[in-house]
Amino acid sequence: MQLLQRISKGIMQNSNTTWKPSPKIYEINTWVWLNQLSQDYNETITLANVPDDEIKKLASYRFDAIWMMGVWHRGEATRDSALNYIHEYEGALPDITQDDVSGSAYAIGGYHVEPHFGGREGLATLRKQLQKYNMKLILDYVPNHVSTDHPWIYAHPDYFIQGTQEEGDHDSIDFFHIDTADGQGAVVARGRDPYFPPWIDTTQFNAFSPALRQATIDTLIDIGNQCDGVRCDMAMLMMNHIFQKTWGERAGDVPEIDFWNEVIPAVRQQHTDMLFMAEVYWDLEHELQQQGFDYTYDKTLYDRMVNSEVGEIKAHLTADLSYLKANVRFIENHDEPRAMDTFGLERQRPAATMISTLPGATLLHDGQFHGRRVKLPVQINRQPDETNHPILEQFYKRLLMESSDPIYKDGTWTMLETQPAFDSNLNHHNLIAYSWHDADEYRLIVVNFTHEWSHCKLSLSHWDKLVNYDWRLYDVLSESYTYREGDRLLDDGLLVDVAPYGAHIYQFSQLRRVSRRRR
Repeated sequence: MQLLQRISKGIMQNSNTTWKPSPKIYEINTWVWLNQLSQDYNETITLANVPDDEIKKLASYRFDAIWMMGVWHRGEATRDSALNYIHEYEGALPDITQDDVSGSAYAIGGYHVEPHFGGREGLATLRKQLQKYNMKLILDYVPNHVSTDHPWIYAHPDYFIQGTQEEGDHDSIDFFHIDTADGQGAVVARGRDPYFPPWIDTTQFNAFSPALRQATIDTLIDIGNQCDGVRCDMAMLMMNHIFQKTWGERAGDVPEIDFWNEVIPAVRQQHTDMLFMAEVYWDLEHELQQQGFDYTYDKTLYDRMVNSEVGEIKAHLTADLSYLKANVRFIENHDEPRAMDTFGLERQRPAATMISTLPGATLLHDGQFHGRRVKLPVQINRQPDETNHPILEQFYKRLLMESSDPIYKDGTWTMLETQPAFDSNLNHHNLIAYSWHDADEYRLIVVNFTHEWSHCKLSLSHWDKLVNYDWRLYDVLSESYTYREGDRLLDDGLLVDVAPYGAHIYQFSQLRRVSRRRR
């Protein structure tokens, strides 16, 4: 059952924990952030003593939730594996040392908060700070694998995909030997997806194992005691048909119930309001939404924005509204290149405007507002010095202040058709336009993903309450305004002129009632 359905049925635990629709989520690389704060404040900063000014700063962007990426213990094997590749991290951090290598945040050695960060108590302190400013906490869960020294490998080898003795002896890329509690030892597989080589620092779970499924439920229930939601890494890998394709007969018989159909409802018996967000690819977003995820990655929109495929973006936005509302959109995260590197300063603005004002959740990333270009490997814990872009930060502050308005959560969204502004005008196809409406509140968003000035006419006939009033149209992004007669807007439409890679967000403010009658 989807999040909005659960809200409407009134089964949330209480008003203090209820998630708002279309949350704004901010991802922070925990280890990097704490190291940077320690450097800035010239003292050791952990999750237990983050300065309140830093939480206030986050709250000023109107985030609904903070995703603390990488809080879980990584273990010695994870770090040792990463040290073998330290030369590959020099592109991101030229002066890197071994102290800067902590190991992959997604080769988890144990689902307990890294002691270096202040442990479980430190995380609880941070969560209380966030709650004080009406922000929720999201943490990671990696369903497909753990590190090669996770305690479950020794105690519960049946949780994992097994290999043969011969594979353990001769195929160290795919399999490795382990010690077990019964003294018999075993051979287990390294974690992978079906299209790439194994991740050398991981051990592959068996999604078909009933014992593993119960352990997953128990772990997620415990995680739910510490946060408000989880982002599930590569969630589609555990789906029955994907897992069978990847592992075949090694996995055993295919269960009658799909992995997430079993796991999510069991967790929600304990944590009714726990949000589940899925990293997912391969056009499996809708299927995972049907299996219980509140939000799934909208990688399709990201790719189309990267390539400025205006027609394909419009086609994507014609999907069912319930599907669009269950997407989480982004223009960067820890897996993707930095937005400044991919989109640049100009193209970033229409892209950021879209992800922040469409139905659904928005995912933003630490450093995005300052124009950082270096994509950090998840194995390192320090970031290089980079030049900040104050004008870009001001743009994001205006954008997020606007998009935090309740109209984007509770209003009615409508995709608009762009029409030629005049007979010889053909570039109206370059523009993407949509509107929001709630009671007497109106918003109009128009973006241009091309390098040419473009013009269009927009019909506003769906806003019949514009009649008999004059209106001020305030463009939030340029901080400029113009005036229009409501009758003319309904009769003639609105002409819009958008600069290359430009974006407009118009707030409609009702001025005075007039005695004119519509022609």
